[in-house]
Amino acid sequence: MTEADTGPAADPEIFDYPGARDRACPYAPPPGLRALHDKAPVSRGRIWDGSTPWLVTGHAAQRTILSDPRVSSDDKQPGFPHPNPVMAASVHEHPLTIFNADGADHSRIRRMMTRPFTRPRMEALRPEIQKFTDDLIDKMLAGPKPVDLVTALSLPLPSLMICALLGVPYEDHEFFQEHASFATRSDKTLEEQRAANQALGGYLAGLLQRKTDEPTEDVVSDFAARIKAGECTLPEATLLCMILLIAGHETSASMITLGTAALFENPDQLALLRETDDPKAVAGAVEELLRYLTIPALGQRRIAREDIEIEGVTIKAGEGIIVPLPAGNWDPQAFPQPEKLDLTREARHHHAFAWGIHQCLGQQLARIELQVVYGTLYRRIPTLRLAIDREELKFRRDDALAFGIHELPVTW
Repeated sequence: MTEADTGPAADPEIFDYPGARDRACPYAPPPGLRALHDKAPVSRGRIWDGSTPWLVTGHAAQRTILSDPRVSSDDKQPGFPHPNPVMAASVHEHPLTIFNADGADHSRIRRMMTRPFTRPRMEALRPEIQKFTDDLIDKMLAGPKPVDLVTALSLPLPSLMICALLGVPYEDHEFFQEHASFATRSDKTLEEQRAANQALGGYLAGLLQRKTDEPTEDVVSDFAARIKAGECTLPEATLLCMILLIAGHETSASMITLGTAALFENPDQLALLRETDDPKAVAGAVEELLRYLTIPALGQRRIAREDIEIEGVTIKAGEGIIVPLPAGNWDPQAFPQPEKLDLTREARHHHAFAWGIHQCLGQQLARIELQVVYGTLYRRIPTLRLAIDREELKFRRDDALAFGIHELPVTW
């Protein structure tokens, strides 16, 4: 009998991560993951390749591990817990980005990407976000019923905003939405991923080159100026723009759709949003919906550089770590009765945008988009409702990087 036959990978008691969601309660983390957390906030899990990285499910433990400098995001290290076979097979093609860099490299890259996303700059966009939202709702109301909320509002709004912010022509949105969606899907081959990345990269490189000669007030022009000043190369700037373009619309779109679907199932909470004109109440509701839904479903992936003692266990150097953010956001010690959607809950300490130095760069933009949508849609269309049976909704696969619903037919 070999070690593989008797080691952790062969242990039937180890949880097979990520586990399947309960279709009777699809917004909750997988029941097996919640049960695992009830036993211990840090424990082993088995992933797709048979390896058994550590799963950090407790809210406090997640903050500890995501803030520990002994934990690395370097996905090229042996033992790193890749989310799927495509990511593992292409790892040596992955350039250094804000996602897989540590220390000084991460700080340098993040500094180049932070300036456009400061809170004052994002707040200055609120009137424009409101106008886009109202225009899209006007179009919904003038059109036929039922309508798919994804194509009518959820996807166009963040796409319009990230295009305006970056300086990407919105008339090209179908092209980049199609290719950008590959980054959050687990059902594509390595060849399909490469083709999508090459197409999107070529598009953005061409745009950067045009902005070098004809700059405007936008993020792509800022990066073009950095290239001209020798602060970064065209491939580096292309990659950073690609990250912003992908992250800038896919997750916000999912939150608009999922949030609406979840509110349909909680009519008392929907009424709170529909009947309030208090911006603070809407902002608090957004934080609770972010906690409750947690779009980055497969969590943060890390590897230990040194031995780490946490919650009574030792994570040894070279061992993989997964931080399932939905589990931390449903930790009853941090959020009593986590299964209850309570828009009056103080939920701002959630991990929907992760924690530590790798927190989501665009979280302020996402918050404002959601505040505008949740504060506008249900007041303007007070009879908005699902146009099909809830059982007919098609949720993304349980191993998808981002939680979501493919279509949300609504009527009023």
